Amino acid sequence: MILEALVTTTDADGGLHLAPMGPWVADDFSRFTLRPFPTSSTYQNLLRHPEGVLHVTDDVLLLARAAVGQVREAPPARPAGRVGGFVLEDCCRYFEFVVRSVDASGPRVSLEAEVVLSGRVRDFFGFNRAKHAVVEAAILATRLHLIPLPEVAVEFAKLRVIVGKTGGPAEHRAMDLLETKLREAEVGR
Repeated sequence: MILEALVTTTDADGGLHLAPMGPWVADDFSRFTLRPFPTSSTYQNLLRHPEGVLHVTDDVLLLARAAVGQVREAPPARPAGRVGGFVLEDCCRYFEFVVRSVDASGPRVSLEAEVVLSGRVRDFFGFNRAKHAVVEAAILATRLHLIPLPEVAVEFAKLRVIVGKTGGPAEHRAMDLLETKLREAEVGR
């Protein structure tokens, strides 16, 4: 199963790097497979320091901001317990991990990770259509270079309706942010 999540890694200066990621996770969450692009900062960070933290969160505004590179300041975090890394203070669950193997033979890198510590910070909000719509839009926003922009615009219009009907202020701000990214991409082409 693929789990949409946020991953924190340590950058070259020892600071927190945040990225959205959809790893394949084992049913028991004991391991998972990350598949970053080889040019990504996350991949470069994990090559240099093969440890990090996978976060389950319902904060779709943070996820959207991370997806389009608009996290200006690192969110509040504390040092991880078993790895050299960071745990987000406002997540639902977290999984500290160590990369056990790397396969860079394909267009996407495959990193096999083993969970060495997990924890719970707070309850998950629950299922909400607007949150799911923002997650889908954020995924599309990371693929503007791969998918024809008119197709993305059609999907965004459908997702905007869901956010309009069922979302709160954070979901509306997240959708606004993602739509701005799409408009910028359309102007840039």
